[in-house]
Amino acid sequence: MNIITSPNAPAAIGPYSQAVQSGRLLFCSGQLGIDPATGKLASDDVSGQAAQVFRNIKAVLAAASVDLSAVVKTTVFLASLDDFKIVNELYAREFGNHKPARSTVQVAGLPMQGRVEIEVIAEIV
Repeated sequence: MNIITSPNAPAAIGPYSQAVQSGRLLFCSGQLGIDPATGKLASDDVSGQAAQVFRNIKAVLAAASVDLSAVVKTTVFLASLDDFKIVNELYAREFGNHKPARSTVQVAGLPMQGRVEIEVIAEIV
């Protein structure tokens, strides 16, 4: 097991790692739309938060020398399914033709009153 961290993504806000590599799999903890420079949500709206989420995910993946094309599974947590269309459009742009398996769920709440959180599992080859 190898702990992966990136200074370009927010530090964990609890007792967990940004990512853990186990064999060829990289398990990335959920990323909120937190700007790592300020430690605060990058935006009040879901679009701005989702864009920051992807910047954070890409930073953690880069620390393991992979990118979004290595992602095999995602889980999207939304504070409201009313935001699904907005997040889905950004998600589609970020992944392009790459389509990892995905689950999307509405949750009762997210840390820091976030509107979206995404976790990923990637394969390291």
